[in-house]
Amino acid sequence: MLSDAQWSELEPLVEACRPKAKTPPQDLQRTLSAILWRHRNGAKWRAIPEELGPWWRAAQIFIRWSRAGVWERLLSLVQER
Repeated sequence: MLSDAQWSELEPLVEACRPKAKTPPQDLQRTLSAILWRHRNGAKWRAIPEELGPWWRAAQIFIRWSRAGVWERLLSLVQER
């Protein structure tokens, strides 16, 4: 899970490149933690722990952001820092 310190560094970068859509900013830390958890563990989406929010929200955001090129833009911003 993203710590508050990690999130404070990452949040401005995420806000700079994410589409302004349905996910409220206050849910993003938890949702991104769920996405990171899934990728670290190699698990299926449905295996995401409940405390990280609904698995379907994490999957939906991951797919939407992949199609929109958000992950590539975010990686570029992080690398520039």
